[in-house]
Amino acid sequence: MRRFSQRNSLVTLSDINITPLLDLAFVLLIIFIITTPLLEQGLDLTLKQGGRPDRDIQKDDIRTVEISSTGQIMLQGKRMNLAQAEGELTRAFRSNPNLLIYIRADENGKNRYLYEVIDSCQRNGITRFSLRTSPPR
Repeated sequence: MRRFSQRNSLVTLSDINITPLLDLAFVLLIIFIITTPLLEQGLDLTLKQGGRPDRDIQKDDIRTVEISSTGQIMLQGKRMNLAQAEGELTRAFRSNPNLLIYIRADENGKNRYLYEVIDSCQRNGITRFSLRTSPPR
């Protein structure tokens, strides 16, 4: 007759089997590798040759103008009125002809404030500006 020891029933299994975890990691890796190229969607276009190549944009060449819904203007994080912003942008453009103006306007604001900033840029010869938007949800 065989005797069972109570000591064997108290022993816990201290080994962790990581094989299922590795299987899961590899399956997720394969899924991400397959779906990543599908995320970039666009139109199949044949573009006309010509034009000039884009210049590299340096961070020093960019000035950001923010316009609130009430018409308050901030240039590079400093609150100012339209005349002050126009003066700052004109000085920056004279010292750097590669200046690019990013304009961020509140969607609930009046277009009048946006038009005033664009008009002041164009009056001073600043023709490179970009209206910034948030990415789609």
